[in-house]
Amino acid sequence: MLLEVVSYAGTCLGFVFLTLAIASALYYISEIVEEHTEPTRRVLTRTIYGLIVLFVLLIIFDSFPIKLTLFAIVSHIIYYQNLKTFPFISLSSPAFLASCACVVINHYLWFKYFNDTAVPPQFRYDPNYIPKRRATFAEVSSFFGICVWFIPFALFVSLSASDYVLPTAGKADTSAFAKKHDSEGHTGVAGEPRLRGKAVGLARVVINSIRGYIAMCLNIFGFKTETNHHRLAV
Repeated sequence: MLLEVVSYAGTCLGFVFLTLAIASALYYISEIVEEHTEPTRRVLTRTIYGLIVLFVLLIIFDSFPIKLTLFAIVSHIIYYQNLKTFPFISLSSPAFLASCACVVINHYLWFKYFNDTAVPPQFRYDPNYIPKRRATFAEVSSFFGICVWFIPFALFVSLSASDYVLPTAGKADTSAFAKKHDSEGHTGVAGEPRLRGKAVGLARVVINSIRGYIAMCLNIFGFKTETNHHRLAV
C-alpha cells in the first residue's frame, strides 16, 4: 500500500521535473535564437523545403495517402508565411491562426491514419487478404517529430511577440536634428521605421507569463516571492 503511494509521488515529481527541464530548454533556445535570427530564418526556410520534398518521396516510395500528404504540404506552406515577418509575429494574424489550426488537424489526421487497422469491406471475408504493414513505434514517433511537430515547435521557439516590439514610423523632419533618441536610448532616423524595445521570443513570453501567474498565486496564499518574476528579461 505504501509503495503504491510512493510510486504515485515519484510519478508526479518526475512529471514536474520533466516539465521544468523542457521549459528551461525552451527558454535557453529562445535566447540563442534571439541573437541569431537571420541564420535561424534560413535554416527554417530550407527545412520546410526539405520536408515538402520528403512528403513527395513518401507518396512515391511508401504509398502515403495523397490527399492527406498534400494537406501536410499545404500546412507547411502556411507555416512558411510566418517567416515573411520573421522573427516578429502578430497573435491575431491570419497566418498564425491558420498555422495553429493546421498543427491540430495534422496531428489528428496522421494519428488516425497510423492507428487505422480496419480491414476494407471488400476483403473482410477474403482468407487470402494480407493486411498492410503497420508502422513501428520508432517510425511513427520519428514521422511525428520531424514531419508534424518540428516546424511548428521551431516557429514557437523562434518567433517573437510583436506586442513587445512595436515598429514606429517617424514623420518627415526637416530640422537640423535628423536623428532622434527614444526613451530607451535607441536611435532612429527621421522618416524611417524604428523599433522600440527588444525582440522577445514567444516562448519566453509564455514562460514568463506563467511564472508571473504562479508568483501572483503564491503571494495570494502568503508566500513571499520576487515581484519582478512576471517581467520579461530583455
